[in-house]
Amino acid sequence: SSAAGPTPTGGRTFSFLLVSLTKFPCTWFERASMLVILLNCVTLGMFHPCEDMACDSPRCRILQSFDDFIFAFFAVEMIIKMIALGIFGKKCYLGDTWNRLDFFIVIAGMLEYSLDLQNVSFSAVRTVRVLRPLRAINRVPSMRILVTLLLDTLPMLGNVLLLCFFVFFIFGIVGVQLWAGLLRNRCFLPENFSFPYTVELERYYQTENEDENPFICSQPRENGMRYCRSIPTRREEGLECTLDYYSYNDTTNTSCVNWNQYYTNCSAGEHNPFKGAINFDNIGYAWIAIFQVITLEGWVDIMYFVMDAHSFYNFIYFILLIIVSDLPTLASGWWPPPSCPLAALRSSRGHPLAGAISPICF
Repeated sequence: SSAAGPTPTGGRTFSFLLVSLTKFPCTWFERASMLVILLNCVTLGMFHPCEDMACDSPRCRILQSFDDFIFAFFAVEMIIKMIALGIFGKKCYLGDTWNRLDFFIVIAGMLEYSLDLQNVSFSAVRTVRVLRPLRAINRVPSMRILVTLLLDTLPMLGNVLLLCFFVFFIFGIVGVQLWAGLLRNRCFLPENFSFPYTVELERYYQTENEDENPFICSQPRENGMRYCRSIPTRREEGLECTLDYYSYNDTTNTSCVNWNQYYTNCSAGEHNPFKGAINFDNIGYAWIAIFQVITLEGWVDIMYFVMDAHSFYNFIYFILLIIVSDLPTLASGWWPPPSCPLAALRSSRGHPLAGAISPICF
């Protein structure tokens, strides 16, 4: 044995330490990684790029120093794991999906630093910083199992998405066929109406909150709930106007002309409610309106707009839409929960080595 020469005990010791850090869960190493990840979340939340573009303030420089330290820590961690586990292979570093995510984040950080040295601005690379907190998933086995379970259920959501597409498409076609252009209806002045010299009136009647609560009228061929004759009496400085056009020269401090009574022509205008976002003029805008209805946020206003312009019985459309859109949610309550992922979750909590990285390759 003495003739074999000295053994590289230092190299073997170093390799054993690297394998021990990566193959088996080292408490202090994992805690240090989690601490750095939490620190990264704090620094990302405190960073304000719009306030100091050149990063000249002391606060920005301190945050940048922390960011440099965090990047260096993650880069060193990646190199250690690559040396201990190997790089390519099924059971090596890049064989694990979460390790590939870490590798992508580190490479993007290297690209960002190289562009900064060349004074090149590439904002798309900087957005990769927001993925750094996802490293915590690889450090917490139970969280990793839950995320894997969610990702595995995505293919099963295909049928649900297909059902939602048919619901959107069918209800969208019905909405376009019934109400295309109706939410543009406004009460206009007659074409041959002549103004007095000192009076300036709008082309159509406008409410105080015209964008979110317009006065949508029903044309004579429809059977809506609101007509131009329903326009309220005009008020000026708290005074209710009662005079007509022919009494314009007789107005005093206590009387005024009710110009609103002359908005009698209900026809299609140019604007839809909510800055043109809510309408059924085409299938695209119909899908936007349907999406807002199924979120139950402001759907009553859309229903009232349609009822005012078309028919009282249009409420049946919106009630059916809400019921049909909630069917997947109601049906999901009857699906049995998967047992295998739950068992894996319990196993990861009960066994200290359950969350360890796969054995190394040689």
